[in-house]
Amino acid sequence: MRYSKKSIEDVKVAGKRVLVRCDFNVPQDDSGAITADKRIVESLPTIQHLIQHHAKVILCSHLGRPKGDVNPKYSLAPIAERLAHLLGRPVTMAADVVGADARAKAAALKDGDVLLLENVRYHAEEEKNDADFAKALASLAELYVNDAFGTAHRAHASTAGVADYLPAVCGFLIQKEIRVMGRALDTPKRPFVAILGGAKVSDKIGVIENLLQKCDTIIIGGAMAYTFKKAAGRPIGISRCEQDKLDLAKDLMLKAMGLGVQFLMPGDHIVTDHFGPDAKPVTVQHIPDNMMGMDIGPKTADRYVYTIMKSGTVIWNGPMGVFEFPEFAEGTRAVARAMAKSDAISIVGGGDSAAAVEKFGYADRMDHVSTGGGASLEFLEGLDLPGIAALMDK
Repeated sequence: MRYSKKSIEDVKVAGKRVLVRCDFNVPQDDSGAITADKRIVESLPTIQHLIQHHAKVILCSHLGRPKGDVNPKYSLAPIAERLAHLLGRPVTMAADVVGADARAKAAALKDGDVLLLENVRYHAEEEKNDADFAKALASLAELYVNDAFGTAHRAHASTAGVADYLPAVCGFLIQKEIRVMGRALDTPKRPFVAILGGAKVSDKIGVIENLLQKCDTIIIGGAMAYTFKKAAGRPIGISRCEQDKLDLAKDLMLKAMGLGVQFLMPGDHIVTDHFGPDAKPVTVQHIPDNMMGMDIGPKTADRYVYTIMKSGTVIWNGPMGVFEFPEFAEGTRAVARAMAKSDAISIVGGGDSAAAVEKFGYADRMDHVSTGGGASLEFLEGLDLPGIAALMDK
């Protein structure tokens, strides 16, 4: 395992003020109402553990991108309300982050109380990992818990900087993320299959290079497939393509061949003549000059499903097509359905893939759906995540 970090089970929390970095960056509608509370729900085991063990709980998070300004649109007040409902107990809301109100309310906490600070990104110093801001945030507490896997790849004040001033451990969510994905990468049940989609090869270079050393099969989908197809000398019409990554794509395919890793690309395609929800789908084997690829074709989907059903471990990051449009969602749906039905250990790496399994109703049938898109991608790439690296080792 790359990470063997202390957790809240390894430290005494009774009577202590504990600062917990959560990921409460939840979607909201135009009125500010929360439309999906999965990230809040995922934080509950850690918060409940601290309450039950008589800690004074101080929660912090970001929401949206206020860019260092106080903007009521990004207030965490709706989060406090939803969290109080889920916990079945009051959650006090601070009017600021490190100001007089936050300090006073933190000092007044009794054992088992819960306080939520205002949006940490109301301060530009947060994303700059400013030492003075991190120190001021740390001064509110005696112990730091990071449970925000979704921001663990960011070296911000509330995700990494505070660990310079407080004993720092992980919560149950981060513990689960690094255990499940770490085990899959280090000791996978074989055959080990990685499914990679999305728009850009450039976003997945490091991931592919790392997984080539570990996987038996790599499945490629999404717009990035057309860069690989062109690199292999296949027609891609007006499909999205990273011209400057063609040589790299060719090198990755050659590397896979040299390592004996099966490298699967789409053999047929769902195409159209323009991008939009009104686009009409056409199934082809070779993409015409005036068409663009929008999804993997049915024969490709069948081949991918067959590979998934024979696998022992499957990690998926990135959709197979433009699944936001119903006409081009079947490839992504087929992959999600196969992972849900297979006996393989099924891991979905956050971001659009997580959104897809939620949309299609398969999320609860996966072994693990990561809460972090960028963080899970960097974890799969083998990079150190600052928010986890900063925590105390076991």
